[in-house]
Amino acid sequence: MDIINTYGDILIIVAAVVGFLMAWGIGANDVANAMGTSVGSKALTIKQAIFIAMVFEFAGAYLAGGEVTSTIRKGIIDSAFFVDSPELLVFGMIASLLAAGLWLALASYLGWPVSTTHSIIGAIVGFAAVGVSADAVEWSKVAGIVGSWVITPAISGFIAFLIFNSAQKLIFNTDSPFDNAKRYVPFYMMLAGFVLALVTIKKGLKHVGLDLSSEMGFTLAILIAVSVGLLGRVAINRIKFDPESDKEMHYNNVEKVFAVLMVVTACCMAFAHGSNDVANAIGPLAAVVSVVNSGGEIAKKAALAWWILPLGGLGIVAGLALFGHRVIKTIGNGITHLTPSRGFAAELAAASTVVIASGTGLPISTTQTLVGAVLGVGMARGIAALNLSVVRNIVVSWVITLPVGAGLSIMFFFMLKGIFAG
Repeated sequence: MDIINTYGDILIIVAAVVGFLMAWGIGANDVANAMGTSVGSKALTIKQAIFIAMVFEFAGAYLAGGEVTSTIRKGIIDSAFFVDSPELLVFGMIASLLAAGLWLALASYLGWPVSTTHSIIGAIVGFAAVGVSADAVEWSKVAGIVGSWVITPAISGFIAFLIFNSAQKLIFNTDSPFDNAKRYVPFYMMLAGFVLALVTIKKGLKHVGLDLSSEMGFTLAILIAVSVGLLGRVAINRIKFDPESDKEMHYNNVEKVFAVLMVVTACCMAFAHGSNDVANAIGPLAAVVSVVNSGGEIAKKAALAWWILPLGGLGIVAGLALFGHRVIKTIGNGITHLTPSRGFAAELAAASTVVIASGTGLPISTTQTLVGAVLGVGMARGIAALNLSVVRNIVVSWVITLPVGAGLSIMFFFMLKGIFAG
């Protein structure tokens, strides 16, 4: 307790700095999930993608990042172990933010799309298990997270495979691709409208205080989907096109339609991502601020100080602007060759998986979901369409994320303990 009373302000300042570093890492690494496919498919230039992501990620983080956040993310450690020594929780959260932030910075520099959620979870598990007690960790939750490494990429890959193949059969492999695009693309638009509306409602609006019931959410999503489909039909019918032109021209025009769709899906995914994943940076930071300000009391939920959300939003934007292009290139160009229709299939599959996961409570990594979807699109064209060396590097980076996060946070935890607790 004396440590918290004596060094409280210093601990909050240190936590704010490492919280900003963590948000920076989220921006540099995770934001490529929303924008990588758009850039890789040439629907957006890298500058346009970074600008759009900066606007929508910040909006998601600031407007929908939550007034109150769980002090211990995902319930993976038991707060009862820290009641008598709350300074250990403060040291642990600072160590976790620093460990995860540094790992994300390194991974982003190398162009590896790793999971920010798993980085912070690995770090928290590490300091709690070694620095406090192995019993302080809810191991069943950790097992669920490890299980999601296989399940979520498999689900999104399968959905992407289906969407891509359906577009090939209904549109591209026909005698008049553009006519069939006019007929079927509005249905893809409806599906995209429905899924993205659900993502935004489930992941975004509940933080703003608009916590809609499931029935209301679905009804609203269906209305949005129908509206999007009708608008899409009108817009596509306005496109003038010479039916006598060659098939290549048909394909190019169909891809242009999908390119517009890609931009819309990218904006929605960026907003949902900002609202959801900013908690990886601000959750531990809010825990530190809450414990220090209450003189050592550990609450289940912490009201956010006014400066925490803007700090998280700015960190995400800074990381994206400085390092985001490296991971965007890996997802957009490294795994497989993307066109707008393929990118759309991947993006929609990833969004669908996010909806399925949030509905079933499955722990999810947006990174692994999107990489799985891009792999699914590549697999639909045959294994030769995949760059297997890039895929191998990505899988290795996923496997080492938890142990690296844990190892670094253990080291920083004991350093902080030595500095402040003597």
